[in-house]
Amino acid sequence: MTRFTIASFNVKNLIEADQEYYKFEQYTPEEYAWKRAWLADQLLTMNADIVGFQEIFSEESLRDVVIETDELGMAANAANIPDRSKRYARKAIFRKLAYEPYTESALAFAPNSFDGGPGARRPGVAILSRFGFVGTPEIIQDLPEPLDIPFSDIDGTDGGCYQVKRLSRPILKVRIPIGDTVVTVFNCHLKSKLGELPRPEGAAFPPAADLVNYDPAARAMGSLRAALRRMAEAWVLRKAILEELEAGNPVMVLGDFNDSETAVSSEIITGEAPFKNYAWMRRHDAQTSRDRYSDEQNEVIQEKISKVRLFSAEKLFVRKSLRDMVYTSAFGGVFESIDQILMSRHFHPEFDGKIGEMEYFSALNDHLTDGSHPEAPYNKLASDHGQIMAHMVLGDPDE
Repeated sequence: MTRFTIASFNVKNLIEADQEYYKFEQYTPEEYAWKRAWLADQLLTMNADIVGFQEIFSEESLRDVVIETDELGMAANAANIPDRSKRYARKAIFRKLAYEPYTESALAFAPNSFDGGPGARRPGVAILSRFGFVGTPEIIQDLPEPLDIPFSDIDGTDGGCYQVKRLSRPILKVRIPIGDTVVTVFNCHLKSKLGELPRPEGAAFPPAADLVNYDPAARAMGSLRAALRRMAEAWVLRKAILEELEAGNPVMVLGDFNDSETAVSSEIITGEAPFKNYAWMRRHDAQTSRDRYSDEQNEVIQEKISKVRLFSAEKLFVRKSLRDMVYTSAFGGVFESIDQILMSRHFHPEFDGKIGEMEYFSALNDHLTDGSHPEAPYNKLASDHGQIMAHMVLGDPDE
């Protein structure tokens, strides 16, 4: 039996001091020191074995945070863990207090291929693993062939095509050895809900960005474009997930989905939820009203759909604990979960062929308020996302 924890952490614009990441946005040395300390404290609190990070502009800045976390962790160990000479030194509570440094851990960073110069930076993602990696981490962003999404009109005629050549941010895929198992982990940060507003050639800014001359129709169209891109990116991720599932590999997916679990983009990633019974349903090739799927065909359909589904760690926890709300984002009066951890049925408690399951789910969201952070001098220094972590066990948890 092997226990491990896996977490998702959107750090909000991590980069060294005096580096302009977005136009007019940068950290002073004092702000960077504060932000690094805050992130290190959160990472120490999680003490997770596997962490997927989003909004990383610089690998070195993330390494700075990890180093500071280790310094805090070792100091905490010295203060919290009793001397071996004490008769209670091996009590379970003290083992759980121990921090394991990331000194020997592996770090994979996926830079953003859209990343520009000062003021036009674009963030990437990263994965930190105490178990290391099997093989070379893979980055999915620049598609080898453009993704063409054809549409048809209501009458079946050609409805045009939407094309995606690159994802807005990279997807990082790694294989992690945990106990006797290798788990494929994807870390993603899908396109945000921020509208894609077109800028005419030669214009200094998109006309719809001028809020004084507010154009609601143009801004709504910008939101539609962003949603299309986010769903296209979700499909690219789904395709990569299916390749792993069809190979029989256990899969975990984490990151900032920029959408709730019930959104279409999230449903694309998780896959369809099967009906309880397809035997009542009329066949796709029915010749009469009585042509329905058989009981045997129902079993085939159920298995084909179920074996490629992903399951939300949050929802499994809510069902198990009777807790009714988890949120990782607060904006405009809306508290919602847009950061997710998904897992294949290899970890579902009701699957006969499971290799493990989730014991607990943590959400570090006390720092989130609607539009302000009580501790930070400015909002930008602390993350505007809650951190989530799944506590997993491989093998029989009762052993």
